[in-house]
Amino acid sequence: MKNLIATLALAGISMCTYAQNGGKITGMIKDGGNQKIIDAASISLLKSRDSSLVKTSLTNKDGSFSFENLKDGKYLVMATSVGHTKVYSMPIDINATSVEANTGILQLVAVSKELGAITVTAKKQFIERKIDKTVINPDAMISNSGATALEMLEKAPGITIDKDGNISLKGKQGVMVMLDGKPSYMSGADLVNYLTNLPAGNIDQVEIMTNPPAKYDAAGNSGIINIKSKKSKQRGFNGSLSTSQGHGESFRSANSLSLNYRRGKVNTFSTFNTNYRENPQWLDINRTLLKDDKSVKSIFEQESYRMRINRWFNARIGMDFYASEKTTLGVVVSAYTSPVNENGYNASRFYSPGMQLDSSMINKRVEDASWNHKGINFNMRHKFDSTGRELSVDVDYLGYKNKNVQDLPNTAFDANGAISNQYTVNANLPSTLDIFSAKADYVQKIGKIKFEAGLKTSFVKTDNKANYFITRGGITNPDYNNTNFFEYKENLNAAYVNLSTEVKKWGFQLGLRAENTNYDGLQYGNPTRTDSAFSKSYTSAFPTMYVSYQMDKKNQFGLNYGRRINRPDYGNLNPFIHYIDPYTYEIGNPFLKPMFANAIELSHSFKNILNTSISYTHTKDLFGESFSNTGDTIIVKNSNFGKAQNLNLSIGLQLPVAKWWKANINSQVNNNQLSGTLSGNEIDVNITGYTLSVNNQFTFKKGWGAELSGFYRSKDADGQIVINQIAQFNAGVQKTVLKKKGTLKLVVSDFTGPMKAKGYIDDVNGAKATFKQYRDSRVATLTFNYRFGKMYKADKRKTGGAGDEQNRVGGAN
Repeated sequence: MKNLIATLALAGISMCTYAQNGGKITGMIKDGGNQKIIDAASISLLKSRDSSLVKTSLTNKDGSFSFENLKDGKYLVMATSVGHTKVYSMPIDINATSVEANTGILQLVAVSKELGAITVTAKKQFIERKIDKTVINPDAMISNSGATALEMLEKAPGITIDKDGNISLKGKQGVMVMLDGKPSYMSGADLVNYLTNLPAGNIDQVEIMTNPPAKYDAAGNSGIINIKSKKSKQRGFNGSLSTSQGHGESFRSANSLSLNYRRGKVNTFSTFNTNYRENPQWLDINRTLLKDDKSVKSIFEQESYRMRINRWFNARIGMDFYASEKTTLGVVVSAYTSPVNENGYNASRFYSPGMQLDSSMINKRVEDASWNHKGINFNMRHKFDSTGRELSVDVDYLGYKNKNVQDLPNTAFDANGAISNQYTVNANLPSTLDIFSAKADYVQKIGKIKFEAGLKTSFVKTDNKANYFITRGGITNPDYNNTNFFEYKENLNAAYVNLSTEVKKWGFQLGLRAENTNYDGLQYGNPTRTDSAFSKSYTSAFPTMYVSYQMDKKNQFGLNYGRRINRPDYGNLNPFIHYIDPYTYEIGNPFLKPMFANAIELSHSFKNILNTSISYTHTKDLFGESFSNTGDTIIVKNSNFGKAQNLNLSIGLQLPVAKWWKANINSQVNNNQLSGTLSGNEIDVNITGYTLSVNNQFTFKKGWGAELSGFYRSKDADGQIVINQIAQFNAGVQKTVLKKKGTLKLVVSDFTGPMKAKGYIDDVNGAKATFKQYRDSRVATLTFNYRFGKMYKADKRKTGGAGDEQNRVGGAN
């Protein structure tokens, strides 16, 4: 009995001490090669559930470290040091029965013995899966060398790119693209142009979030893709130079220079790019017009070719000022200009039901365009204390000014080949887009609960002008049927609150975001029509919920739910007619409603090797492209047409086949059900598609490496369009040179190509069509990267990640 009383007394004293002082984690850091002590190594204490930062420290002279006054929870210790790979401890559980823990000796492996060389980091995994997101490391794939951001995204698991460059995530469109945690304010043609010019070599990571927390804007019903630029915080002067030259059917070149200088309290960084890219594209369309009894009325065949030449000049310059241990101020200035020249033609032929030639037409296209951008960001981050209480503020201005001048000569012929009509359409299509945004995020620990709250406001103004003229017989007259001047303004205000905590093996997070949207549009009249205007205001709530369960060291489960919105792009609200060719027009729809989606996902991770998830999404007021015909002309228009249900199964396997061979295998199965009314037709689509992507990375001796990768997508549907299966395969080899400061890479992308997108539209208002589109995707690219600068010990200032934000915008065109 006395022993029992003594034991209980000692336990009581221990628990009282724990309640007063909290838990404690200790350990030691050594060099894994020579077993020497590593002084001043950076030690980070992370939450095991989501790898969020709790505290940072440095090792003592004897290589030891200690974290004290810890709350209940599961933790990881991460150790880093210049010239070594980072290392993680096993998960550590601190609670009333396990007050103290020791990681033992964590051994850092040296990656470079040359003190004069720039810091070399260990090779990253292509895919890193976390409880709330999937992280893509582009540099881990050799085939991303010389690729664009759009081509790189097409290789990422769960992402598909359609023939027009639109991005889908897990079989659903409506993705919000962010740049460095900030809104991209681009979509449609603007976003495609940017991602087509942005080199994949400029990208550090891509974060994919299918169900983001409440701190992110609710826009993007299928989730968020956050593209993070490379940025060095290494002390002293360092940088990198890259050049890529590629050739397939045509030539392309991408060149970049990155510079970083950090001294004292100031860190400056910059990136400069210049690109040249020739983009040929072929498109064949066969349309069949039907009578009421479904017999053939006439047949229309069209062959088109376009050569688009892009030049891109980009600069991004920034500075961080570490005013104190607790306060960091920053500014980033960016600008780019992208001149575009396009030449092409359409050859159209009209046949009777018996395939006798009725008439034909040749349409030529000459386009001179320029996409221009300027932007500035001011940011501030202040840590109030070491408990995690923090305030971050971002203020952004973005401006876009685009020009587009087109000359479109048209010549019609009769059945005998004689000219029956000849005229030229001239178009001048300038546009401007101005955006102001400000947001603030606050974080504080309240006991065991992490409390987050924030506010955001944004103001957007866009002007689109479309001046059309028709020249016939040497006489030019305004075309007021197509001429348009559209002005759009939008204000979005948002507030959110988010609570998260951990209880033993469980993690919980609840969030609520409210967004108020106000917009108005004005289409100015001309001699043939009067002014027209529209406006709308609405407020919506967006709840989110996350539950995680760490069953054991090998298995983790997650369950999340969220409600999201996808607002129409500004260009889709513009009610003017956009001339594509004499037989194809595109028209905006000012009455488009936003679509709302409710999504739930269950996930499981086994040793971070096998990752599976199953998700269900229900979307109402779904909108997409609809097709109707007036005579021989097809009219393309975005319309709300009903609801959609998406069921997705994702399986990812990261397999270490051998020491020199690592494989990433990702597969997805999507079932999409669409129902509603589109262009006066009942839509009832139920189609199941699947994708499979495989990436093999090989590491050999003496700095050699290789890659063999590819993907396959089965038949799928997008509204009224059915897309046939496609596949692509890539191969690459690399070699480190110049004492590991340089890397040479040779990549052949789509070596079995070129990849062709084929599909069809079946019986829409008395018309059906098939199409085939392909581009210059089979390309050989040679890339050389060179890193320069001196290696310094890492700065001893405690650091952490900045807050993210995200917003939705529409293309200006």
